[in-house]
Order: sequence, then C-alpha cells, then structure tokens
Amino acid sequence: MEFQPDYRNIVIAAQNRRPPRLPIYEHFINDESMENIFKVTLSGMLTGGDADRKEYFRRVCGFWKGMTYDTVSFEVCVTELLPGGGALLGERSGPIQSRDDFEKYPWSEFPELFWRTAKPRFDVLRDSLPPGMKAVGGIGNGVFEISEDLVGYEQLCYMLVDDPDLFARLYARIGHLLAALWQRLLAEYADVFAVCRIGDDMGFKTATLLAPQTLIEHVVPQYRQLIAMIHNAGKPYLQHSCGRIFDIMDALIDAGMDAKHSNEDVIASFDDWIERYGRRIALFGGIDTDRLCRMPPDDIYQFVLEEGTRFRKNTGGYALGSGNSIPPYVPIEAYHAMLKAANEIRRRENTA
Repeated sequence: MEFQPDYRNIVIAAQNRRPPRLPIYEHFINDESMENIFKVTLSGMLTGGDADRKEYFRRVCGFWKGMTYDTVSFEVCVTELLPGGGALLGERSGPIQSRDDFEKYPWSEFPELFWRTAKPRFDVLRDSLPPGMKAVGGIGNGVFEISEDLVGYEQLCYMLVDDPDLFARLYARIGHLLAALWQRLLAEYADVFAVCRIGDDMGFKTATLLAPQTLIEHVVPQYRQLIAMIHNAGKPYLQHSCGRIFDIMDALIDAGMDAKHSNEDVIASFDDWIERYGRRIALFGGIDTDRLCRMPPDDIYQFVLEEGTRFRKNTGGYALGSGNSIPPYVPIEAYHAMLKAANEIRRRENTA
C-alpha cells in the first residue's frame, strides 16, 4: 500500500507523547543522496527559475513521502544570505569586528533581503506538500551560529573580553533580527509547519563552544523570546544542537524547548540522553551517523530494530533517525537498512 503521511505523529512526539505510529525524522538529507536513491536531478534547481523551483519541491517532497516520513525537513538559512557572511564556514573574516562595524551593518535591510529569497521557496513548498504531510524547520541557523558568521569564532572570544558591552549588544541585535523573521514566518506560513526548528551548534565533543554561563546569559534569552512566539502560534519547538551541551540543557528546557535532536555516541549514548531528559522533553534521532558509515547494512538493520524498539518504549516522545543528518558519505545501503528497520518496528506494532 502507498504510504500515507500523517504529520500529527511528529507533533505528538515533539510534545513528548507517544504517537500512534513511530515517526522517522531527519534534520537534513543532502540532495546528492536523494538524487542517487530516487534517480532524479535536484542540483541547481532550488536556485533556478520558477519552473525549476516547483519541480525541485515536487521531487523533494516525493522523496520524503516515498521514504515513509510524515514530514519534510526544510529551512531557509540566514547565513546563506547575510551580507559579508562566511566566517562560520571559515571562508573569510566576519563583517563585524568593531563597534563601528556593528553600527554600520545593514540590520534593518536584512529582512527584506531574506524574504526575497525565502518567500518563493516557502510558497512553493506549501503547494508541493502531499496530503497529510507538513514541514519541520523554518528559519535556518540559530543565535550562536549567526554570531559566528558575523564575527568569527576566535574574534567572538576576543570581543567577549575586550568589549563585553558590544558582545552583549550583538546577541540582543541578533535576537531582535530573528524575532522579526520568525514573526513573519509564523504569520504567513504557520500552516506549512508541523514543528518549528532552529539548528544552532553550540558545542563540540567535550564542552560548549563558549563558557556555559556566557551562553546562558547571552544566547538563551534570545531563544526564550523566539520559543514563546512559536508556542503562541500553537507549534512545538525542536532544538537541533550538536556537541556536549549538557551544561546549558536545563536553561534551554526552562526557556521552553520541547524536543532535542543531535547526538553522537562519542559524546554520550542515547540512553544517557533519555536518562537525563526523557521525562522532560522529546528526543529525536538515536542512530549515530558514524554507525551508519561504518557498520554493514545487515548489522545496521539489526541494531536499529533492537535499539529503536527500546528507545520507542523508554521515551514519551521519540522519532527515529540519524543522530545528525544524512550527508553524501553515508552509504545508501546503510540508510535503507535504517529505514527498513524503522518500518519493521511499525509493522510489528501494528500486528501486536
């Protein structure tokens, strides 16, 4: 039988409740893998003309439905469009290195620039969603990643010490900018999204990228206002953040975070995440991307079948998927093995 998406499964899971059907979730699946699996062309179509953009979303939404997802993950990234950006990826120094740079930066002009690109994409996404399917995502990049793109990580550390007032003003201004973007998205596209999500990598293997108290004082308050806006629109909020961020998790939960994604076994097992937070928030993922790269497909199938069944049992809200994303180097056979196991869990629950 043809798979019928039901976005309500993801919504229920994000609310830390057990949905009728196990949701499958990915933060991101790269175009190259989708092309190889579905034998379609996607490269260059998103940034092409109207016809190319429409065909892009038709194919992408068809892929996510065909792979038995209830939702499609999609966002328009702020750092893709920031004037002078690129420091996040190490491409250049950030455009803000001084107070004068901060004052001259085109903050007020950026929303118009952003929506010039974002609106056509969100419009076509809305028209392309199959019945029963909605999106997870929204405005890509979070508060900390935007600060890295505008300043540069090393320079941020200097700014914190050399000009703490500018450091504080920077984060307040980024929060104000994101609030303006999210206000319009929620006003015009709330019907498109099942769950609103922000991705903001604030840690690495052993710690947060800045001192936890610095993030709690300057970054988390911006999330508090954004999450309040999302909740007021009737949407759950999913935080994607890589790294060992245990020291700021309580602050993020207190700010309103409903669900958390991104986990690596080298940092902590998924069972550890469940033990620490499973009673308070939903947890998505659980299958380390490194496992998908290294394990034979048959072993992946058995691992996901056993662990996914247990994760589903031991959490209130759970969606199965990779602990990070599906980049091009994940073998297609491994990806298929994970989905095959997830659907076997669904089948067994249906027949129990």
